[in-house]
Amino acid sequence: MDCVKAPRDVEDRLVQCTCMKDGFAALPPELRPRPKKKSSLRKVTCPGCGLVYWTNRKTDVCMECEKKGVTE
Repeated sequence: MDCVKAPRDVEDRLVQCTCMKDGFAALPPELRPRPKKKSSLRKVTCPGCGLVYWTNRKTDVCMECEKKGVTE
């Protein structure tokens, strides 16, 4: 007996569950939950040492460089 395979186009049309991908896909955009904002943190690079870090401070200088007296 020969195995009969489904044509390629039939395999492409198979319905897959989207509940694991996006549970709110059926809702209109205005009713979907909004993504949460990260917070007031921003990603900065210290001009003194090149350290990349997240901060909510107004200055980009890291704490170590600030102790050493490095300015922007």
